[in-house]
Amino acid sequence: MKIKINLMSRIRRSLAAFSLVEATVGMAIIGATIGALFTGFTSGFFTMQLARENLRATQIMLEKMETIRLYSWKQVTNSAYIPNTFTNFYDPQSTINRGTKYTGTMTITPPTAADIGSSYRDDMRKVVVKVDWTTGHLKRSRQFTSYVSRYGLQDYIY
Repeated sequence: MKIKINLMSRIRRSLAAFSLVEATVGMAIIGATIGALFTGFTSGFFTMQLARENLRATQIMLEKMETIRLYSWKQVTNSAYIPNTFTNFYDPQSTINRGTKYTGTMTITPPTAADIGSSYRDDMRKVVVKVDWTTGHLKRSRQFTSYVSRYGLQDYIY
């Protein structure tokens, strides 16, 4: 009877706990899962930051193009009237941290024959707005090209 109790006691003890190998494998699986979870979070946050900065660059380019619509033909063709370079920020109204710095160029040139192959080419200008910024150590850039005509929308503003 004593042998039977010792045997039962040994079986219970061996079933009651994990071995060192089982515990190590379990911790490795949990560690890999947590590592993958945090990598996913980091990647997701970085992707959202890139998307927001890209959207802000698009807003800046659109703002510059919309101001062209308000200028007269004389102002558009005067190279001294519209500045060639500009600087803007992710949050320009903030007083503490303005965020990412965007630098840009705006060039207004006559279109080439390859751009527009028609006779009214002299009554048009090619407008290129380029915005550059840095995310971490990554250099980013966006560019928008459009055309303005002498007899375009700016003549209809009162």
